Amino acid sequence: MSLTQNGLPPLKDLTDENITENTIIINNQTSDRRLKYLFERLVSHLHDFARETRISSEEWMAAIEFLTECGQICSDTRQEFILLSDVLGLSCLVDVMNHPKPPNATNGTVLGPFHTHDALEFELGDSICSAGKGEICLVRCTLKDTNGDPIEGCIIDVWETDETGHYDTQYEDREGPDCRGIIRSDSNGNFWFRAIRPVPYPIPHDGPVGKLLKMLGRHPYRPSHMHFKFRKEGFDELITSLYIRGDPYETTDAVFGVKSSLLIDLDTIDDPEVATTYGVPLGSWDLRYDFVLVSDAEAKQLRDYNAVSALSALGVMAEIDDGLPIS
Repeated sequence: MSLTQNGLPPLKDLTDENITENTIIINNQTSDRRLKYLFERLVSHLHDFARETRISSEEWMAAIEFLTECGQICSDTRQEFILLSDVLGLSCLVDVMNHPKPPNATNGTVLGPFHTHDALEFELGDSICSAGKGEICLVRCTLKDTNGDPIEGCIIDVWETDETGHYDTQYEDREGPDCRGIIRSDSNGNFWFRAIRPVPYPIPHDGPVGKLLKMLGRHPYRPSHMHFKFRKEGFDELITSLYIRGDPYETTDAVFGVKSSLLIDLDTIDDPEVATTYGVPLGSWDLRYDFVLVSDAEAKQLRDYNAVSALSALGVMAEIDDGLPIS
């Protein structure tokens, strides 16, 4: 396409054959090379999608109305767009690309729409759940780096539903955080707390994302799990969950969060000494897991390597800057 002296395309009749090239040139006036690359690829793929599907005007408008409804239902405690990203598998894809793991590290998974920033900090051994929220579950874990050394003082954010399958933010009369909390690993990299046995539950399906799942013939359920978020200077942030093996929704998780390495088996506390030590009744559930974090340096090296390999496999030629392709 011939350009004018200021680098813009001349005024012309736009068609399905030249609109993409024209749009990219107009957008490329930015000096931000990453932003330029993002919109080059976005416009290219979005226009190709329209061409390949021969999308109708009615379908285009239905999509606009759907996205409008997603925005309208969002609130401080509900994020419909994260939910949409989750059910389309995009959240899982973004996490895998941005937080790559070597074979001996704990895999990440989706954040989900129910993480909050108001969780209270608890001492080791405390219960993050108020009384009557479900069957008591003792959580005992270790935290190490990829060399097997313990990680002390890591901030660990935990959240789960109550026994009815609802997060605290789903209650209109919520007075404060419940079934969520923040703890820190000790000098040996150990941490433990009391919670409740996770249960399966449906993601919010009373909004546009729920309608979409119904149209696609999909159920809205997630298997029983507990969320964890690890933050420690020098380490790549880990967002993950532990899933109870054998759950009926283990292989059809509505948000594609389950990974085989994150499946666990629950035991019960049958030793009176253990029950006394941790302040739980005999017969309580016992969840144990060994977490392994990746250093920032390890994650960056993997991210850069994976970016070059992935783009090469796609036949895309682009300069890589800090693991991200740019124009």
